[in-house]
Amino acid sequence: MNDEVATFVGPAIEWFSVSPIVVLLGGALLLLLVGSLTPQWRRGGYGLASAVIALTSTVLLVLLWRDISSSGPKLLIGGALALDHFAVLASIAICSAVVLVSLVTSDYLASENADSPEIYALYLTAAIGGIVMAASNDLVVLFLGLETLSLSLYLLAASNRKRTESQEAGLKYFILGGFASAFFLYGVALTYGTTGSTRLVDINLALNSYITVPRNDTLLLVGVGLMLIGFAFKVSLVPFQAWTPDVYQGSPTPVTAFMASVGKVAALVALVRVFVTAFPARADDWGPVVRVLSALTLIVGSVVAIIQVDVKRMLAYSSISHAGFILVGLEVSSHRSSPNVGDGLIAIGVYVALYAALVVGTFSVVTVVAQNTNDGATSLDAFKGLGKRKPLLALGMTVLLLAQAGVPLTSGFVAKFGIIQAAVAVGSYGLAVIAMVCAVIAAFVYLRIMVSMWSSEAMTTEPFKVSFFSAISIAIAVVVTLVIGVLPSLLLDLTSNLPQLASK
Repeated sequence: MNDEVATFVGPAIEWFSVSPIVVLLGGALLLLLVGSLTPQWRRGGYGLASAVIALTSTVLLVLLWRDISSSGPKLLIGGALALDHFAVLASIAICSAVVLVSLVTSDYLASENADSPEIYALYLTAAIGGIVMAASNDLVVLFLGLETLSLSLYLLAASNRKRTESQEAGLKYFILGGFASAFFLYGVALTYGTTGSTRLVDINLALNSYITVPRNDTLLLVGVGLMLIGFAFKVSLVPFQAWTPDVYQGSPTPVTAFMASVGKVAALVALVRVFVTAFPARADDWGPVVRVLSALTLIVGSVVAIIQVDVKRMLAYSSISHAGFILVGLEVSSHRSSPNVGDGLIAIGVYVALYAALVVGTFSVVTVVAQNTNDGATSLDAFKGLGKRKPLLALGMTVLLLAQAGVPLTSGFVAKFGIIQAAVAVGSYGLAVIAMVCAVIAAFVYLRIMVSMWSSEAMTTEPFKVSFFSAISIAIAVVVTLVIGVLPSLLLDLTSNLPQLASK
């Protein structure tokens, strides 16, 4: 035993390559330690510290992007993590969302007289889990990242102790999230039993090393199916989406913005990486399933949103529809024989990056509106007359809603057009038509909110206040939406190498 310990050599760690995670972890620990040992910080202090920490990680990720462009993608820590453009772009979206949400949360908690460092530390730990998920090349490491993200989100959903709705949302999310994790872990076990490895690259090599005649890999397919079910819960794919509107509505609104951006981006990118990297040899098996899930998610998310009367529930179903769009990109990646198969990953990368800014900005406006109502309501009535009371805020919300609808000259149009174009390029015409029709249906949902803001009289004449940090967060989201919409080449020119995933 002693000889074995003496000869053990751990994997080499390239510290700069994992520095964004180290900064987030160190920042979360430091924020908790200093926050607990010092008197209450001045208003906005905790949120600003969290934003600076996440912004530092974002800068490091941009530097890593440049290094990958010059030296190519690679695997880290003995092949456990992948460092490629796809992972870095998702990580930039995650850290950027943390910056914006931290600013909005600062104003929200200050208005509730509940400002403390714990919420921001949970944001940072959730971001760590999200980055690990996006970059995982090992199913066990992916599970660790998934649980780190999920446990943080459970606590965040239930963080408002004054509202029973928040406690209920946290409990629902915890119970259903536990089921989803169990499905995923059982799928990992069956996959390991079939291939002898949990590394995505090694699984692919194992599946390509033999051809079963007849196909008797039932155990593998069951494992893949169970993992897909686990991901479907986390991503809110139909028919596993029932928890989403209740949890989104019950959670504190800044937390809802965080879940809809960071949580969804991390789970979707991890889902795509697992299936594209580990199971391309079985694309004929999982491709049709993804096609059906995508179509159902698009239809249900768009249609059911129409009958909602609460804006948070509307946007919850809207986020389900967005997940369906991104899943179209995964279906594109299942067409391995097509020369345009790489367009799916490019479209997914662009979509998740733009979606993160869109959803944070939209929920930030909802947070501000709820703060200016006596009972924190987020119904359509709460938005009545917003155009007259706060024209700039209503204009920003209108831009963000038009972008979510996919109107030209907004980032949403760039994202949705890229997905539909990729589907057409590989011959998935039926799915492309469903996506276009559902985009039109979903536009009616956003139109209802805009009509309420601009064409209805305000329910009250009380002063309407927009806090400083919230205004900054909303302004950044709107600027990104318009700049990318008018000049899409700023982002599209950087994404041509997204299909080059790390494999060695």
